[in-house]
Amino acid sequence: MTAMKKSTSKPAAKSPAPATKAAPAAKSPAVVTKAPAAAPKPAPAPKAAKPAAKKKAVVPVAAPAPSPVAAPAPVPAVKPVATKPVVTTVTAQIDIGFGNSLFIRGEGAGLSWDKGLLMNCVSDSEWQVVLGESSRPIVFKFLVNDLSWSAGQDYTVAAGTTLTLVPTF
Repeated sequence: MTAMKKSTSKPAAKSPAPATKAAPAAKSPAVVTKAPAAAPKPAPAPKAAKPAAKKKAVVPVAAPAPSPVAAPAPVPAVKPVATKPVVTTVTAQIDIGFGNSLFIRGEGAGLSWDKGLLMNCVSDSEWQVVLGESSRPIVFKFLVNDLSWSAGQDYTVAAGTTLTLVPTF
């Protein structure tokens, strides 16, 4: 039994020496990472370091490869989001008096000729509405308090554009 203890203590003394050698082996995988095509270099690494160290070196090499592949996948996903907000903005520059509101009626992008959509008062003489997506041009007219129609013909705006008008009543 005493001989076994001595045998056990000898490998323990040898373990720190390979640990020192393992540190230079760790530098070798970094070189392998820079040159992934160098397959012969990983084979000598297991001889200098234990096979477990080789597996650890392979895992970091495999992990960065999916990351660049995963990064381009979200980029196409972002492009549809960028094209999704195809909105049409209509602005009317008119002072309709304190206490009054400006409405818009029409067809396309959720508008109706039967009931007006309240426009947002941006300033004393500017009203604005942002309309949703539409596959065709939007035809509309302005109304004061959703009762009095603007003079002239109907206005038309292409979907996804911005239009500023000065209506008359």
